[in-house]
Amino acid sequence: MKERKAWVMNGFVGLLLVLALVGGGLSLLITETSPALGIILIILSVLPLSSLTVVQPNQAMVLTFFGSYAGTLRESGMWITVPFCGRKKVSLRVRNFNSARLKVNDIDGNPIEIAAVVVFRVVDSAKASFDVDNYEQFVEIQSETALRHVANKYPYDSYENGYSLRGNSEEVAQELSRELQDRLSVAGVEVIEARLTHLAYSTEIASAMLQRQQATAIIAARAKIVEGAVGMVQLAIAQLQQEGVIELDEERKAAMINNLLVAIVSDRSANPVINTGSLY
Repeated sequence: MKERKAWVMNGFVGLLLVLALVGGGLSLLITETSPALGIILIILSVLPLSSLTVVQPNQAMVLTFFGSYAGTLRESGMWITVPFCGRKKVSLRVRNFNSARLKVNDIDGNPIEIAAVVVFRVVDSAKASFDVDNYEQFVEIQSETALRHVANKYPYDSYENGYSLRGNSEEVAQELSRELQDRLSVAGVEVIEARLTHLAYSTEIASAMLQRQQATAIIAARAKIVEGAVGMVQLAIAQLQQEGVIELDEERKAAMINNLLVAIVSDRSANPVINTGSLY
């Protein structure tokens, strides 16, 4: 069901009409000019009085007339609408939903804890009122379902520069927003933003995963050090040969490369050793 505008009339004009009908009816009764007509006028004044409705800012009033949808009032103020209508208030304000911390498995099967905040608002009051039983509860359940689905598609962390929940938070947030919008459109809800607020390994594997991350960081650092050390050794040998400081055969080159690599790559300071003899 799609939202449509209800028939309305200015509420202050309606109040004047009510006062005119009541005043005219009382005057006819008091003067006994036409008591029957006076009673009819007083009874008729109940019609606009029963349809008097006040709408607050950023609020919609959904009207039903004997079980049928009669339209929605969105403009704030006092209005006269269809008499004897049922009224239901629907907030159009922007709201936040903070999900609970969910325990799910990522694509690698690792248990993780994840939570998100969803910023949303109602854009179709008819869908929010009639197409779902309780749109706030619907947002809550569908948000947690979408969060579980997105978390199951990717690893917590990628050790090969791939797509991951931790390394691609912006992309994950955009995908979560798109999936939520697809799920919540039936309830007339617009998803403004969805972002992860908590992401961590579950406690039972957190220690093991921390050791894995530390080992990966050490390996990456060592690889960078070795790469730099090899370049430094190549530059040193090339410069020595270019300037003719010393002539090195293959065995001396190997010894120098070994000494330089050990000195550069080692995580401790090198202790110099003076060799007064010959290499041979």
